[in-house]
Amino acid sequence: MTFHPNTYAILADLIVGFHFLYVMFVVVGLMLIVLGGILGWSWVRNITFRIVHLVSIGIVAAQALADVMCPLTIWEYQLREKAGQTANWDISFVGRLFRLIIFFDFPSWFFTMIHVGFFSIVLISLVFIPPRRRVRKRMESI
Repeated sequence: MTFHPNTYAILADLIVGFHFLYVMFVVVGLMLIVLGGILGWSWVRNITFRIVHLVSIGIVAAQALADVMCPLTIWEYQLREKAGQTANWDISFVGRLFRLIIFFDFPSWFFTMIHVGFFSIVLISLVFIPPRRRVRKRMESI
């Protein structure tokens, strides 16, 4: 099935949007966990949230250590090429974000260190701000 080039560009942009939200979930999620641990917010100890958060950064760290490009980046680049746009295959999504924010290209090992370091911080947060299962209140009979 072939689409109009604009359709491929829109799909690529949607993937970029989802990718950005994924990165923000990991980054802002950790910031909220730390802040919530300090301020006593109980929701930051939700076990489901914490497991999803850990797995999210764990996948990224594992890909970085294996030197595997993120499937979302690959998919986006393939769609960009189908749209007739340029795909910069030698840089990751996070690398592009860094380039846009601080206008400097870092080597790929730098981003591997960032991903693994961030994963390590998330693991440490599990020790200092441990998740808890919700305690169900039992109805006492009168």
